[in-house]
Amino acid sequence: MAAVTDPVVAPVDEIPSAGRAFAGALQHLVVMIAMPLTSVLLISRSLHLDDDAARALLCGALLFSGIGTILQSSGRYGLGAGLPFVMLPGGAAVVLFIQTAQTYDPATATGAVLITAVAGIALVPVARKLVRFLPMVVIASMILVIGVNLVKVGANLITSADDPTPIRSVSIAGVTIVATVLAHRFLPSGWRRVSVLIGMGVGTAVAAALGQFTLAPGNALVQLPEPFLFGTPHFDLLAAVPLLVFSIGSMAEATGQTVLNAQVVGKQIDTAPTVGRTIRGDAVTSLFSGLFGGPTMVTSGENIGLIRLTGVRSRYVTALTGLMLIVAAFVAPVGRIVNSLPGPVVGATAAIVFATIIASAIGLFREVDLDEDSALLTTTAALTAGLLPILVPALYRGFPADLKLLLGSGVTMAAVVGIAVHLLCTVGRRDSADRKPRSEVGTEASVD
Repeated sequence: MAAVTDPVVAPVDEIPSAGRAFAGALQHLVVMIAMPLTSVLLISRSLHLDDDAARALLCGALLFSGIGTILQSSGRYGLGAGLPFVMLPGGAAVVLFIQTAQTYDPATATGAVLITAVAGIALVPVARKLVRFLPMVVIASMILVIGVNLVKVGANLITSADDPTPIRSVSIAGVTIVATVLAHRFLPSGWRRVSVLIGMGVGTAVAAALGQFTLAPGNALVQLPEPFLFGTPHFDLLAAVPLLVFSIGSMAEATGQTVLNAQVVGKQIDTAPTVGRTIRGDAVTSLFSGLFGGPTMVTSGENIGLIRLTGVRSRYVTALTGLMLIVAAFVAPVGRIVNSLPGPVVGATAAIVFATIIASAIGLFREVDLDEDSALLTTTAALTAGLLPILVPALYRGFPADLKLLLGSGVTMAAVVGIAVHLLCTVGRRDSADRKPRSEVGTEASVD
């Protein structure tokens, strides 16, 4: 009688021991936690939210980061890739949320998130076709503009026109950045993953020593999210255009991340349907986030590097990270501490975290041949259109509100102008390229 052998379990589907799972999940949590914290602080400080609203926003961000992480990791019901993904608020989406809220109001920004989420769900069948319209040169330009915009938003939190001690504020920000860099440079590899949090801790300690840190009052142990945090959502399709354009770019990013994640964990996937489930999971999580006043949610590529480093490829580990995020969402002291962080510390942390997006964009430009005239012209036009409203915010001040929002969105303008110039440079060139060999053959024949 033949012996019965247990089926081989793929590493991505392996259920590790409790200790190993907890350690792996905690590492994922530490790596990604700075992004939702920073994103919520940017929104709350930029929109001048009170403490209760800020804590409710933080609770929602952590809650839906956790729920989205579980959806992506489990891959059940067609929501998520079934890969070890972690979800968090999208960096560019946070800036677009803030811009829409400041130009219109937070209710319109919430409406834009909901419109984009529903569109993301509806566009899953054609998502891959839409992504093809974004060449790498345009995607790289968009991401560079996103990074510059995010760094600017963070830097604006370091000091303000009415700051009585601007030198002290800038000094605290400098200490935060230096501490982050030194922690990443000199600490052991495991501690480098928390260098951002270490920098925030050092900066906060210095701010406290200088009398610029006060813990928000309160003794509650539990905090809750608030449905329709900014009131009844207002749906304005034109106001949602910048976020809709960004969502197409995020579909391209989700495609690359899904393929890369599958390669790292050694799982064979049917690319098109798996990418569709990733995008659908992002969109459904964003829909719930929007209902509680939050920004668009996206899958994070940061945890893929951690999977490579640790070799722990189980999706059950990231699912446990999602559970940790859900628990942390309801712990009120977390909200009080985060909301009490000094502006210079928050701004400096945001600047250094989001500057990595600029570095990523520079890396993407390696895939673009800028010696080619069409690529150089597309990049130049996209960056000009995208950076002008960021560097000169008053550029479109005399325009109608709807048009001002559209033109003032660097991400949208970089995408629209980049695609237009790319098509202008490539449509006619293919025809001439087809004719060129025949002409050259004829010339060579006559010479011979």
